[in-house]
Amino acid sequence: MKKFLSLALALVMVLGTLTACGGASSATTVKVIEIELTQEQYAFGVDKDQPELLEDVNEFIAKIKADGTFDEICDKYFGDGTPTAVESAELDETKDQLVVATNAAFEPFEYTDGGTSYYGIDMEIAALLAEELGKELVIVNMDFDSVCLAVGQHQCDIAMAGLTINEDREKYVTFSDSYYNASQKLIVMADNTEFDSCADAAAIEEILNKKDASVKVGVQTGTTGQFYCEGDEDWGFVGFPVTTTGYKNGSLAVQDLLNGNLDYVIIDSAPAACIVESINAMQ
Repeated sequence: MKKFLSLALALVMVLGTLTACGGASSATTVKVIEIELTQEQYAFGVDKDQPELLEDVNEFIAKIKADGTFDEICDKYFGDGTPTAVESAELDETKDQLVVATNAAFEPFEYTDGGTSYYGIDMEIAALLAEELGKELVIVNMDFDSVCLAVGQHQCDIAMAGLTINEDREKYVTFSDSYYNASQKLIVMADNTEFDSCADAAAIEEILNKKDASVKVGVQTGTTGQFYCEGDEDWGFVGFPVTTTGYKNGSLAVQDLLNGNLDYVIIDSAPAACIVESINAMQ
């Protein structure tokens, strides 16, 4: 999987600080427990008052899946392809624009390189969608838990941010057809062996259910991982008797795991793989 500059630079700073303070050695690594804890589907969240846009988006999803474009985009981030930079225009109500709400801290679906360019599966789809519709693309970067609200308040046309389809979010948006199957996964320190014998999600959950509030789990705020850990009736999650700490993105959560402030991190599987690979490549 691709290792991206923005994430790598942030992690270099954290790991450098840890080493300087004597809090971690060059052998400090993390690992993903390769068991899917949830079964989810990503979709785009469209303004409820724009049914024509929803129809266009669904037709576009079907088109790029049928002609291989979607697979080509994914290969840039999961295979040997080269990511394409996506540029955002300035918001201008006098122009015909597609205004996209995102959280550009969710690699490999949306992220930045520290500059003005955007990268990621969703961002490349957004660029192609805008071109297909004959519109100028505007990307509005915000906290993850604001993207659906921004669309619901008609500040943006569509949310493209690795969104799991869920009834609670449907209060604000109408979901497109699904375009990606996702899941939550557990990240632990590399020398942690307590989950090594687990064969499925039930086995991991059995261990987590035996923990107490002294055990700290990091999640990205507003994501499925948070609801999975804390419990949420609307999402169908019972939760665990642990202390859940929310972060703006998964990278910050893993950094705190490395700092010794967390016991585990639970985030979406694709970002988990990116973050862990980037960290371990620096060792």
